[in-house]
Amino acid sequence: MAYRIGIDVGGTFTDFTLLRESDGQVSFHKVASTPRDPSQAIEQGIADLLGMHDIAASEVGHVGHGTTVATNLLIERRGAVTGMLTTRGFRDVIEIGRQVRPHLFDYGVTKPPPLAAREHRLEIRERVNSLGEVLEAVDERELETAVMQLKRAGVRSVAVCFLHSYRNPAHEQAARRVVERLMPDAYVSVSSEVLPEFREYERWSTTLLNAAVGPRMETYLESFLTRVRHLGIAVEPFTIHSNGGLMSMRAVRAYPVRTCLSGPAAGVVGAAEIGRVAGFANLVTFDVGGTSTDVSLVYRGKPLFSSSRLVADYPVKTPMIDIHVIGAGGGSIAWMDDAGALKVGPKSAGADPGPAAYARGGAEPTITDAQISLHRLNPVALLGGRLEVDESAARSVITGKVARPLGLALEAAAEGVIRIANANMGRAIRSVSTERGYDLSQFALFAYGGAGPLHAIDVAAECGIRTVIVPLEPGTLCARGMLLTDISFDFVRSEIAEVTAESWRRVCKLFAEMEAEARAWLERERVPQPEQSFRHHIDARYQGQNFEVIVAMPRVVADGMAEFLHEFAATHQREYGYDVPGRAVEIANCRLQAVGSVAKAPLREIGATGSIAAAITGRRKIYFGAHCGWLDTQVYARAKLPAGTSFDGPAVIEEMSSTVLLAPGQSAAVDRIGNLVIDVKRVQPS
Repeated sequence: MAYRIGIDVGGTFTDFTLLRESDGQVSFHKVASTPRDPSQAIEQGIADLLGMHDIAASEVGHVGHGTTVATNLLIERRGAVTGMLTTRGFRDVIEIGRQVRPHLFDYGVTKPPPLAAREHRLEIRERVNSLGEVLEAVDERELETAVMQLKRAGVRSVAVCFLHSYRNPAHEQAARRVVERLMPDAYVSVSSEVLPEFREYERWSTTLLNAAVGPRMETYLESFLTRVRHLGIAVEPFTIHSNGGLMSMRAVRAYPVRTCLSGPAAGVVGAAEIGRVAGFANLVTFDVGGTSTDVSLVYRGKPLFSSSRLVADYPVKTPMIDIHVIGAGGGSIAWMDDAGALKVGPKSAGADPGPAAYARGGAEPTITDAQISLHRLNPVALLGGRLEVDESAARSVITGKVARPLGLALEAAAEGVIRIANANMGRAIRSVSTERGYDLSQFALFAYGGAGPLHAIDVAAECGIRTVIVPLEPGTLCARGMLLTDISFDFVRSEIAEVTAESWRRVCKLFAEMEAEARAWLERERVPQPEQSFRHHIDARYQGQNFEVIVAMPRVVADGMAEFLHEFAATHQREYGYDVPGRAVEIANCRLQAVGSVAKAPLREIGATGSIAAAITGRRKIYFGAHCGWLDTQVYARAKLPAGTSFDGPAVIEEMSSTVLLAPGQSAAVDRIGNLVIDVKRVQPS
């Protein structure tokens, strides 16, 4: 088994990375995504890779993949018809929520509809208190009546959500058994398994999301597995989930809600590893694809995590890499609002029809069309010549729908589209950094995705970031990240208590129980004991607060209470700008991440032979803003740039998956593993 394949299914393109284990050689590939059946593009891309490199399917020993299927199902409201069994008196919790409007003063904005319609939310007489004590036993005959009602209503998926089940899951397990007996074809999601922690609204919302996407996710996974088998690949694929770790197909079927940030998480993991090897421990990851911009923070070599977020406006509470997503990608559409102001995104032209320049029927101006009009992107062909580009169509749509309505020249209009997009991207970066107490001058911008390197330098200058790093083939980094991550799964227990010697003993006991459960899970995932490790986190707050900070601990041990209180104060100080010495601290949740180490080939060093001159493939006129105008610019082939060399802008560096733009006054150097390290201290934004 000599080869490993990483796959990232995006909204516009599906990306592939092929790694040869013997020497670490990496190859890259992209195909257009097939939104109606994402597995179709996967099969095509793998077949292309095997054919291009003359590899037998039996030589593939690992397949890791990231997918946006679950997220897209929620965005497009295409989840299964879902029913809910809940405690009597609580069926409207999922609709009432926290009584918070999405936008306080905008009466045109409404919350998304509940994933289970009210007539499909059925109440059951049962009650468990916050200590896990049974106050009222569940009536199995009432359960049977409710389940049959859901069956007659055509429900395909059932969420079981009882009050305080995180303390005592017995009633939910009884309900599961009844559903499985009377509705054997239904997908069942149980809140005490999906999210065994307090706050019933978030727990039930997460469980309903899991139930809503479960049936169609199963269909997709089955199609994906069938296509992989059809190619002759015998190994079972792994899927990356939102915390940046891999899990088996079996685990994904049970917890599809954990894949909501599947692909983007892999990119952050890959960026952290490449940054570590390159000597950059603090990174802002900047992933600009065809549909969105995803930004995240890597601090001291580790991605930052969040325990909750909104996905398609629904609250999801599950451990995930803290990624901020905005609708700004190469396919984002430029449009005029009612006041005649130019806007960019969030709507995208997607893969079909795509930008006007792709000549597939696109009729709206996009960021890609603007880049091509200014020759910042190759105006003839992309993807190493495989995707022909219609420059005249790009210029026509920018002229007709942006320049003429605003009374601008083509160049000013196209640059305006890009600058608005850059401003949106800059705000996204500040939201995960400066707004949380991090100094951006201490971070490098790690740019990837098909469009990230085109925007990175201007965005870095706007945010006060001094260094930009662009890895090899940045447009496929999320697929590459699949091969740089480990197997992992998260466990959680709620323990709401003031930190005292007595409560700390209970916390230590909870972590011991979770570790035993985690070891059993890793055994089922066939991870050898020497490769098993565990990461400890505690959600905590000052007494009286309503929301927690996540405190990372090397290990929770009996004599570690003082260390925990110190780390809590430091974390609170960093995130909120203050701490309160002497104020009682309260623990809310105990979290444990089980990690199974996967063999990863080291990042390969590139050669230092050759010259900068040999990498020059031609010249073309590129527009660098009103202060520079059109400049005759050298074009470099990224693959021919030798390690240890440097050069100055203006320049454009092209490779199959992306393009890097270097403006006048900027300099770039090639490091030993092929990264472009760009000095942006002298950048003057256009």
